[in-house]
Amino acid sequence: MAVKADRTRARAAGYAAVTDPQLVRNVALVGPSGSGKTTLAEALLAHTGTIPRAGSVTEGSTVCDHDPAATRQQRSVGIAVAPLEWNGITVNLVDTPGYGDYLGGLRAGLRAADAALFVVPAGQGRDGTLEPGTVALWEECAEAGIPRAVVVGRCDADPADVQATMQACRESFGEAVVPCYLPLRADDGTPTGLYGLLTQTPEGAAPADAAQARSVLIEGIIEQSEDEELMERYVAGDDVGVATLIDDLETAVARGGLHPLVPVDAAGGTGLDALLEIVTRAFPAPPERPLPASTEPGRPPLQADPDGPLVAEVVHTGADPYVGRICLVRVFSGTLRPETTVHVGGPLPAPRSSPEEPHELDERIGHVYSPLGGTLRETEGCVAGDLCAVTRLEAAVGDTLSDPTDPVHLVPWPRPEPLLPVAVVAHTPADEDAVARGLARLIATDPGLRLERDPDTRQTVLWCAGEAHADVALGRLRDAGAQVDVEDVRVAFRVTLAGSGRVTGRHVKQSGGHGQFAVCHVEFAPRPGGAGIEFTSAVVGGAVPTQYVPSVQKGILAQAERGLPVTDGGEAYPVVDFAATLVDGKAHSVDSSDAAFQTAGALALRAAAETCGLKLLEPVDEVRIRILDEHLGAVLGDVSGRRGKVLGTDPDGTGHTLVRAEVPRTELLRHAVDLRGLTAGTAVATRAFARYAVRPT
Repeated sequence: MAVKADRTRARAAGYAAVTDPQLVRNVALVGPSGSGKTTLAEALLAHTGTIPRAGSVTEGSTVCDHDPAATRQQRSVGIAVAPLEWNGITVNLVDTPGYGDYLGGLRAGLRAADAALFVVPAGQGRDGTLEPGTVALWEECAEAGIPRAVVVGRCDADPADVQATMQACRESFGEAVVPCYLPLRADDGTPTGLYGLLTQTPEGAAPADAAQARSVLIEGIIEQSEDEELMERYVAGDDVGVATLIDDLETAVARGGLHPLVPVDAAGGTGLDALLEIVTRAFPAPPERPLPASTEPGRPPLQADPDGPLVAEVVHTGADPYVGRICLVRVFSGTLRPETTVHVGGPLPAPRSSPEEPHELDERIGHVYSPLGGTLRETEGCVAGDLCAVTRLEAAVGDTLSDPTDPVHLVPWPRPEPLLPVAVVAHTPADEDAVARGLARLIATDPGLRLERDPDTRQTVLWCAGEAHADVALGRLRDAGAQVDVEDVRVAFRVTLAGSGRVTGRHVKQSGGHGQFAVCHVEFAPRPGGAGIEFTSAVVGGAVPTQYVPSVQKGILAQAERGLPVTDGGEAYPVVDFAATLVDGKAHSVDSSDAAFQTAGALALRAAAETCGLKLLEPVDEVRIRILDEHLGAVLGDVSGRRGKVLGTDPDGTGHTLVRAEVPRTELLRHAVDLRGLTAGTAVATRAFARYAVRPT
């Protein structure tokens, strides 16, 4: 993993542009909310001289939490990039949110990165285990398949807490997590540095458990080396050189086989040098990592080659009141240069008829910037493997930027399904255009949001991950000048006939001149759920002229769409799942017309509602919830309390169970919030429409 000494940087006005992908490390900072990720980023930036001094999260002065929403909540709500330089390597720190509502931001950050520093606060494992939410985040990193190291932060805490947390990390994350350093402390407990287990330095300072920890580390390295000769030498008691062990450790880390653990005191600076050595020497460079696949079959795999075809992806977008939209871009292939035209392809950033409908356009890139949090530093270009920012680009998160002569689309990363609906409405009719524009910008910015227009309730629904997510989204709308209100989410009910019967639709009016005359006798009967509406004609003898039979059908269907109330004065709901058979009727040679028989058909359906009765139907969704086994009882009880029907519980053998259930939609409006509380934020749920069912009275 050593860096060649002859590699150099090209210098340009504003910021030094990296010209060799081997000189780049893209590292996501991952961990639960409040674990100290942003504080660690500040310490690393200050330690390397990138910023004069570290900022404070509580004071809102950090580089990464530059978003006003992050400052207000005092936690990351999206990703931010902060590059630093160490031993000739540019390290792009990608600070990700740790709160469950912002899972979309975490996945976007993992897409932009090639490795991760997983931050766990000392003290979380004092009882021998880590919080379930922390383990769930680790699993997200594992699913992304990126190498990672574990950082036990805030090591100025109780020494016992640090040791317990380090052990809890091994028990919760697996034996591939191996401590490479142990904390050293003065007699009063103040951190004084780290003891290197491989180098056994500083001499004479080994903690009491250093020998055992060193044996665990060496055995893990040799096992991952897959070198049988080396294993035989170690088992035989031969001395294995430190240089060999370090080389094999770096290879194992880059391959994802081992996860080094480093205790760090960000405030005091302890462990920062060791952490930077792991990042620059053991973490892989972009050319050493597999790149996203193209959706076009037969296209050669991407290579992190600055001279290759341009393929880049928007991993985050933000807005600035002065420069407009700012897109954070990861370049996978080629070089993104200023004053060039690129093809933008991907999902539309505005509401659309189909979620898969693409938008394709060519746009001109103006300036290219290296972002340092909210500060944009102009640069001469961005090579494959690097991250940059582009302004005034009409692109959404997930859009691909490529050569206009050879457009490319990348397979998207999985986005979390937002399950908390928020119905938004413009404060006044004059605000409708501003609200529509604001919503379009909002969903282009946040990969965790979804927007839909419900055709039944005529509501605009913003789907969020949770209450904190909704607060941020609405705050951004209002900050952008969109005066928006929130109203109760309505559920689209239906009605159907409760029984069968024969009724008459009679529409006879005479007011001088041509009158209106239409009489139809119709037999109605309910049909099974989801069967739809069926109309047939059994008229004989021409009682209803042939040309008016479709008119009766049209009138019945129109009235069914307008709906009927279950109770007098109640809200009308569409009528579904019934059969209507026209059996007889009367017509007038002068006064009958298409309009008259349409009205008669509508009146027949109204009469059927009185004769046969109506049943109220409610939508039922199929819900799938993946939970830890320990939460199974609580979740099953919650489903039962929502009038749900459990279809199955399927354990997967990894300590998780998939619960499948059908639950009325009216009972799911706040399910996402309640489920998070029941499962400590570890549940993953999806839902989809299943059917309509009779709503109990």
